[in-house]
Amino acid sequence: MPRVKRGTKRRANRKKTLELASGFFLTKSKLYRSAQEAVERALKFAYTGRKQKKRTYRSLWIVRIGAASRAAGLSYSQFMHGLKVAGITLDRKVLAATATADAAQFEQLAGLAKAALAGAN
Repeated sequence: MPRVKRGTKRRANRKKTLELASGFFLTKSKLYRSAQEAVERALKFAYTGRKQKKRTYRSLWIVRIGAASRAAGLSYSQFMHGLKVAGITLDRKVLAATATADAAQFEQLAGLAKAALAGAN
């Protein structure tokens, strides 16, 4: 079997890791082993951070919808249930944008939700 020295492949892999570690503090951006550990840790946090970002945005939307629906005289859960009964399928992102940008339209949605709740009872 032929002997493999891995010169260019090893250099390319190490260069890629060190480029990812550029901007890290002291040896974490200079020495390969420290850089590799720091890059692996950073990529792990980046992965979990992308998941957490979805959670935090959803909770922000819920807070905004809840505040606007309270101003319209409904709780968040009543408002969402009323929309579901009325057959209005808007996601929380759109509802939060409507609540912050266009209060009159959100009032109309709240009125529809109230009417649907009153009709369901």
